[in-house]
Amino acid sequence: MQRIAIIDVGSNSARLVITQIYKSGAYNMVYNQKEALRLSQKVDMHGMLTEEAFSSTLECMHSFATMCKIFNVDKIIAVATAAMRNAKNGKELTALVEKETEIHLHILGGKAEAYASYLGVINTINVKDGIIFDLGGGSTELVLFHDRKIVDSISLPLGCVNLTTMFNTRDIMPSTVFSDVSYLIMSRLEKYPWLKDTSLPLIGIGGTARTIAKIEQKKSKYPASKIHNFQFTSQAFRTTFKFLRETTLEQRRKISGLGSDRADLILAGASVIQCLLEVTGSKKIIVSGCGIREGLFLDYYAKKEKTPVIAGDILDESTRNILLLYSTDIKHSEHITALSLTMFDAWKPIHGLSNSWRRLLKTAAMLHDIGITINYYSHARHSAYMIENARLFGLTHKEQVIAAVIAGWHNGVSRNYLRNKAYKYFLSDEDLNKISKMALLLALAESMDYSQTMQISEIIPEIKSKKTALLHLKSTCLPSIELHQLKQHLPWFSKVFNMELQVEPLQNCTTSCTTVQK
Repeated sequence: MQRIAIIDVGSNSARLVITQIYKSGAYNMVYNQKEALRLSQKVDMHGMLTEEAFSSTLECMHSFATMCKIFNVDKIIAVATAAMRNAKNGKELTALVEKETEIHLHILGGKAEAYASYLGVINTINVKDGIIFDLGGGSTELVLFHDRKIVDSISLPLGCVNLTTMFNTRDIMPSTVFSDVSYLIMSRLEKYPWLKDTSLPLIGIGGTARTIAKIEQKKSKYPASKIHNFQFTSQAFRTTFKFLRETTLEQRRKISGLGSDRADLILAGASVIQCLLEVTGSKKIIVSGCGIREGLFLDYYAKKEKTPVIAGDILDESTRNILLLYSTDIKHSEHITALSLTMFDAWKPIHGLSNSWRRLLKTAAMLHDIGITINYYSHARHSAYMIENARLFGLTHKEQVIAAVIAGWHNGVSRNYLRNKAYKYFLSDEDLNKISKMALLLALAESMDYSQTMQISEIIPEIKSKKTALLHLKSTCLPSIELHQLKQHLPWFSKVFNMELQVEPLQNCTTSCTTVQK
């Protein structure tokens, strides 16, 4: 077991994130702390960080160092970005931090910062082609990627804090001021032809992007507070930005979703996004809750565990991580998944669902029993809650809800589970009917390893006729417990598919299998 601390001292705020790596190789965050520093506002006319910048940074780093000791951190990876990178005395401050706290604060170059942000996004959002913008307090990093590989990147010294200071955009933003801000930003962006008219989705990292997402969620009465992978149109952003530009600072502090600590910075930050939309022609914005800190951790983790730094399948990788964290019997979960997918593939003419549903069934099957770590009784519901709220990557918010309900219904369909939940926002009656089909396949698979001894080694699902489906079971002996459990689900199969399911063991032994519960 190892605990890794990632410290990110940005131009607007500083963060400490502590992640635990377990012996199994699984990892999860155990502590998070954020402190507002606004270093970009603490620079004098000579480009030097002020005495206030030094004192506030040292106080913050002393606090972070204390928490690292309390949490018995084994390794600290600490970086500073634009504010210290651009300040003439940035290295002097990092030297003082190391002297007083023993934390080595490395000043990241613009390209290195962009790469770390890219790693955080590409391993957590399922997009093959796009443009990442990491909009911080003192800089904006831009990364163009195709087929999940970096094509080009740049760091621009334009952030929400220094632009706010430069143009005094804290209050209402008249057209003349917006014109001046836009001119500066556009003059920088137009130097990079690889940004122009790509029509690729913009993937936003940082406080400005997250704040805009929260405002959009509140506007649409979005039922979840999850920010990572939240998506909205460029037109929705433009409407919101136009509204914000016409509000005073005091009025913005009362806008739902817009925190008071961002009310004075949002106009400058949103101006950058507006200009990016104009240059790129993007029609969609995706907000990433993962960026530089996650990228730095994943880079370290890949080297430690000797795994690819860019995951081949981010859904499989994140599912495996959750399974390693919570499952007591991984082989059982893998067996249930294999059985579920075998039925999905063979009975495709019956259920009529696309392979996108296969991914969701696979996820639900792998994680269907993790709720046992809370309480065996009603563990299906516990599993559903955990899946719904887990750090699963590669799924939209709706898809994650679907995977959760599939797992939640593997002991039987219960509309009561949806009561008092916001699922109706995501799921139509047609979706629920499809979920019922997937939950049935998972329930059948669970029945075929009810004893958790994997006596049924293989299955051969067939379609005998329009009214009959077959399920051949290969086992070394008569799986009596499993057959009994399967029998309980025959009426459910008949109701969902309007067909009879016949179960046929393919073996000659008449002796029942030993069924010792593990």
